[in-house]
Amino acid sequence: IREILEESVQKFGEVKAVKWLNRKEVLEKSYSEMMKNVISTRKGLLAEDFAGKHIALIGTSSVEWIESYLGIITGCTTAVPLDAALPCEELIDLINRSDSEALFLSPKHRPYLEAFLANCPKLQKVWMLQEEVEDVPSGVYSINELRNTGISASADASCPAAEDIATIIFTSGTTGKSKGVMLTHYNISNNGFLTGEHMKFTGNDKLCCCVPLFHCFGVVLATMNCLTHGCTQVMVERFDPLIVLASIHKEKCTALYGVPTMFIAELNHPMFDMFDMSSLRTGIMAGSLCPVELMKQVEEKMYMKVTSVYGLTEAAPGMTATRIDDPFDVRCNTVGRDFEFTEVKVLDPETGEECPVGVQGEMCNRGYNTMKGYYKNPQATAEVIDKNNFLHSGDLGIKDEDGNYRIT
Repeated sequence: IREILEESVQKFGEVKAVKWLNRKEVLEKSYSEMMKNVISTRKGLLAEDFAGKHIALIGTSSVEWIESYLGIITGCTTAVPLDAALPCEELIDLINRSDSEALFLSPKHRPYLEAFLANCPKLQKVWMLQEEVEDVPSGVYSINELRNTGISASADASCPAAEDIATIIFTSGTTGKSKGVMLTHYNISNNGFLTGEHMKFTGNDKLCCCVPLFHCFGVVLATMNCLTHGCTQVMVERFDPLIVLASIHKEKCTALYGVPTMFIAELNHPMFDMFDMSSLRTGIMAGSLCPVELMKQVEEKMYMKVTSVYGLTEAAPGMTATRIDDPFDVRCNTVGRDFEFTEVKVLDPETGEECPVGVQGEMCNRGYNTMKGYYKNPQATAEVIDKNNFLHSGDLGIKDEDGNYRIT
């Protein structure tokens, strides 16, 4: 990912990497501007002796979150993005179970700070995702203090290998307590790139991303897609249908992501007709089964060819996807076909044999996108990755005559 980012800066240096609405003002950063903060964060972490460590991030979508995440993973450190909506007690549990030794924290989560410091024994330092801090406990600093340390440092972290773990993302999986999914640079960079290819992304695209970055939908299918295609990510800090509509209108976004309930909220907003959606051309509706009637409305009223991605965090996350050129029926009624360079099979849960076309079985995947495993949980890993290296999703589906899959 470091090499990809460096190449993107060379190719698209002055292109706006991120934009976001701050009240009525549009703020923005180019790839070159963002890279300066990524490098200073990375060098700062090395100077602070966090090489090889796990570092958690808690916060809503922001440019500081993206810069910090990239600063972590482009050095030899592992990012642990956590769900900002979780209660304090659950966040404490995940910080401890992930063995995170430092934390990047949104100002909105300042009320949790003392609890984190008191109950996370491995936590050595906290950097607030803001330029200045006041009246904070010992061990708590601003993001600017870390960056200034990095600017002053001469040494830079070595470049991670493709198979190194970039991130640990917690998922509930199919059952039981949440598990830390270990994903490599190879997993997430390729899945993000191919997702963009399915929608024919170029450097001219502007993606409105209102899904949270702490999940694969945001950080892989959006951020990694944008980084590998040199396009602009128009961020919405937390979902608000009015801000989404205003962002699309003002920035002439060409693509939009969301789950079905988000699209419903946008279409049903009383001010919907005041905004121009004609710049949109494509996007992803995913996260749950997408009603056909809703997809029709989105295509008619928002002018976009909707695609879908099926998968799970353990598959980084895409296993199958519809493509922008697929017929409407395929895009509405199936989850598409395999991601390139992967094998998706419908296997009989009893025999492990591949099911014939049209026969229901378990959706399974083998390829570059399969996770490295669950963090410190080899037993759970062995339960979902079989002896043939197929990842078992726990979902039932069928394959049709055209090679497209339906989740049943």
